[in-house]
Amino acid sequence: MNANRFGQILTLTTFGESHGPALGAVIGGCPAGVAWDQELLLKWLERRRPGHSEWVSARKEADVPEVLSGVFEGKTLGTPIAVLIRNQDARSKDYDSLQPGQRTGHADDLWRDKFSHSDPRGGGRSSGRETVARVIGASVAQMIAKHLAPEISVTGFAKQIGPFELSEDEFQTALEKSQHSMWWADQYSGRFPQAEKSKALSEFLAEAKSEGKSYGGEAQIVVRGLPGGLGQPVFHKLKSDLAAAVLGVGASFSFVLGDELASQSEGSQFHSQSSPVTYGGIRGGISTGEPIQFKVGFKPTSSVLDLAKAGRHDPCIVPRAIPVLEAMVWLVLVDHLLWQRLDRI
Repeated sequence: MNANRFGQILTLTTFGESHGPALGAVIGGCPAGVAWDQELLLKWLERRRPGHSEWVSARKEADVPEVLSGVFEGKTLGTPIAVLIRNQDARSKDYDSLQPGQRTGHADDLWRDKFSHSDPRGGGRSSGRETVARVIGASVAQMIAKHLAPEISVTGFAKQIGPFELSEDEFQTALEKSQHSMWWADQYSGRFPQAEKSKALSEFLAEAKSEGKSYGGEAQIVVRGLPGGLGQPVFHKLKSDLAAAVLGVGASFSFVLGDELASQSEGSQFHSQSSPVTYGGIRGGISTGEPIQFKVGFKPTSSVLDLAKAGRHDPCIVPRAIPVLEAMVWLVLVDHLLWQRLDRI
């Protein structure tokens, strides 16, 4: 079970498979007395699920949460919070003719070799469907943050998808707009925050889906309002926990904190800069109180050509991964907020 649990103080245990009867989350370590915000939970689930554009997976899931434990009369009890999401639109027959090794990028063959017995339908446990549990956990984390540090915001948007990329001016405009509304990029197709390019991107991805093509890209994450002093100096540096969190999202392959040219810089110049981008808001593994900025790279979706045309697959992971990245960041931040209360008398 340990490999299915995330966090130190605030813990998230996820369970379920893509084509099983249900998936869910068990959140441990949530203090008693936290105001339960059902609307916030529903908003997180809505942001993650497919159906927001014609080029995403055609799988239709209502994602109605059943809160089984840990909440009474609108407040948390300090006991494990269990939330269940039932699968309603799994189409298992699509996988009846699947041959071993046919979806190499999905690592179905590695799962089979590792465990001997595995469920390949929809990717089983490694499916993007599993991330429904992560946004459940994030909603609880954000509920806790409202009590401990209500000024925190976590914003994600697409910086690059396939041949489409924000220019430096467009990127700076996106950063400016993200200060005023946390989920502001949701209004753009592909969560790519440039109106003209976003429209062209939508047409590009719709064509890619019809042709069975897929593309990778980069997501940008910005954290604001985080107090200084979060993170441990050795094994649980804030940067290492953030990296582990986002690189645990399917199809992710790179993490860059702060100035991406740091490895090419000369020290006396690099360390004389005062921009918060220089260190990405973290020094010595501990938050400085400045905005945290990092980007996450994603590989192209593994199902391509005839396999993609026959199934229900996204031509690009980035747009739907953004709420999941944000979710993992919330889990890390609130875990460290709770941890900080144990750091000194």
